Amino acid sequence: MPLVKTWQLIAGSAVAGLALSAAVVVAAGPWDSGQRKAERDRAASWGRTGGADHAAGGLPQAAPSAPGVLPGLAARAAQDQGAPSGGLAAVLGPLLADPALGTVRAASVVDTATGRVLYESAAGEAMTPASTIKIVTASAALAALGPEHRIRTTVTPGAGPGQIVLVGGGDPSLTAKKKSPAGSGGSLVALAADTAQALKAGGTDTVTLGYDDSLYTGAVRHPIGRNDNIAPVTALTADEGRPDDSVSGPVTRSDDPSKDTARAFAALLRDRGVKVTGEPARAKAPEGAQPLAATQSTPVAGLVERMLTHSDNDIAEALARQVAVAAGQPASFEGAEKAVAEKLASLGVDVNGSRFADGSGLNRADKVTTRLLTGLLAKAADPGRPELRPVLTGLPVAGFTGTLRTRNAGTSPAAGLLRAKTGTLSGVNSLSGTVVDPSGRLLAFAFLTAGAPDAGAAEKGLDRLAAAVTTTS
Repeated sequence: MPLVKTWQLIAGSAVAGLALSAAVVVAAGPWDSGQRKAERDRAASWGRTGGADHAAGGLPQAAPSAPGVLPGLAARAAQDQGAPSGGLAAVLGPLLADPALGTVRAASVVDTATGRVLYESAAGEAMTPASTIKIVTASAALAALGPEHRIRTTVTPGAGPGQIVLVGGGDPSLTAKKKSPAGSGGSLVALAADTAQALKAGGTDTVTLGYDDSLYTGAVRHPIGRNDNIAPVTALTADEGRPDDSVSGPVTRSDDPSKDTARAFAALLRDRGVKVTGEPARAKAPEGAQPLAATQSTPVAGLVERMLTHSDNDIAEALARQVAVAAGQPASFEGAEKAVAEKLASLGVDVNGSRFADGSGLNRADKVTTRLLTGLLAKAADPGRPELRPVLTGLPVAGFTGTLRTRNAGTSPAAGLLRAKTGTLSGVNSLSGTVVDPSGRLLAFAFLTAGAPDAGAAEKGLDRLAAAVTTTS
C-alpha cells in the first residue's frame, strides 16, 4: 500500500523580539520551521554568506531584517579584543559572594565573538546544574540530528491479516487532540485519517491494533520516580502523557503513555469508520514493513526552542534519546548519557568532570561546569555553526517569556535584553545564557550555585549577577 505522508505544520508567531540598542521590545516576526524568524535572520547576517537565500541564485544579500533586530551588535566586528575585564570582576565578585547564593558557587563569562574569558570563578568545578543542562541536551541534539530533522510516528501492517501496528519514533510533540495546544507537531488525528484512507483503499475496514514502543530501552521511569514534572519516558507518548489541555508545568501524568496513546488512536480510527477489535496490545512491527501512513514531529529546532523556553522535561528526555539513536547507542538513560558526552566532545568543548545522567536536569547526578555551559553558548553564536543557533533563540527573555517572564522584569536593566536558561532543584539554583553588554559584545554567562537556604533569595541573587553582566562594560 502507498505511503500516506502527513504534514501538520501550523504557523504560529513569536511574541517578542529585541531591539537591544534602544532597549525596547519589538515584534519578533513569524515562526519559520520552529525558529523565530527575525532572530534567525539576524544570526544568519553574522555569517560569511550574509544570511542569504541561496536557492534564489546570484550573490548573497544581507538579511533585510537584521539591522532592525539587534542593532546593538553592529559594532561587534570593531570591538577591541583586548578590552579589560576588570570592570566585570569588580562588580561580579561581591555579588557572587552573597550568602543567599549558598555555600558553593561558580561563574563564567566569555565574549562569544573572540572566546575571551572575561570573568571566571571555580569555572572548572563540576556542579549539579538542574535544568541548565538543557543547554547541553539542545546542543547535542542539534549537532547530532540537525535543526530540520523530524521524528516520525508510523502505522505499518502487522504480522497477520487485518493487523496494524502503531510505531512510536519518540516524537515529544505528538498529540491526540484535534488542534494541538502547543502548535505544530505530529498529529494522531491526521495519522488516523490517513490510515483509515489507506486501509479502505485496500479493502480493509476491520483491524486489530498493536503498538510498538520498542525504540526506547531500559527504565521507563526517570530515576526520581513518579513525578508531576515528567511522564514515563516512552517512544510512543501523546500530549506528554497529560490528561488535560496543559502544555507546560507540573500535572499528574499517565502511568502508561504508550498504551493510552494506542487507545486514543483506536478511538480515532473508529471515528473514521474503521472497526478496531479488542484492546490495543504491545506488538513488534514486522522487519522492513512499509508504513501505511506517517506523521512527523516539529523540526528539532522547534523542539529545542520549546524545551528551553518552557524548561520542558519531556522534550529534553526525548531529545537525549534521539541523540542516542543517531549514535547507534541504546535509547536509554545510559545510552543517551554516553551519546551526549561523545557528541559534545566532537564539538570541541571540555567535558572533563561532566556527567549527563539525564537530558532534563532532574537528576542530581548530573554534573557540568560553568566553562562548559559558556563554551556551548559561544559555539551556538559561532557563524560557522548555524545548526546550533536555536540554542540561543530558544532561551527565555527576561521579563517577557517562559521561565524568565517574571524575573529581571519591569524596571530591571536586564528586562528584554537578557536571555537565559533557569535551573532549580531543592538547594540548587543556576542561570546561564547570553546578553549584549553596553559596548555591543554578545556575552555568554553561566552561574551555578548550591546549598542556598532559600530558593527565592538565591534566584534574586542570580538575577542581580545577570543584570550586572548586562550593564557592565
